Parts: sequence; C-alpha cells; structure tokens
Amino acid sequence: MADPQIASRTPIAVDVEEGKSYWWCTCGKSAKQPFCDGSHKGSEFAPLKYEATRSGTVWFCGCKRTANAPLCDGAHKKLP
Repeated sequence: MADPQIASRTPIAVDVEEGKSYWWCTCGKSAKQPFCDGSHKGSEFAPLKYEATRSGTVWFCGCKRTANAPLCDGAHKKLP
C-alpha cells in the first residue's frame, strides 16, 4: 500500500456531536481535512468512519500516520 499524503504536521481539532458519524480522509488529499471529499477516488485509499460516542473536541490525525486511526497518536512528531 502506498503512503498517504501528509495533510498536516499537527493534529486537527474538531468539535463532534454524540451519535454523529464522520468520515476521516485516509489519503491526505482532501481539501476538507480531516474529512473526506472524494479525492481518493481511483486510488487504493478509502475514508474511515468515526462515530462520536460523546460530544466534545476530538483531535483527528493530520499526518495520516497514526496507529490509532482516525485519532492522533503523536506520530507527526516522528516525521522527517
């Protein structure tokens, strides 16, 4: 699998609503980061569904290298 494009070298804070679904961009090409806008079409990437279990601020991964997708795990700190 190809590496995704780095969309941001920092996490992206989003206020989410309990019970709502969000589609996280896995390719890094979306203009609506951290969410999918369909830019992955024709590639091996597909958006990842995130369901908010409570309302509040969530830190989505912007570098697309997290091991805790779609949430930031600090992987951006290890980027070259």
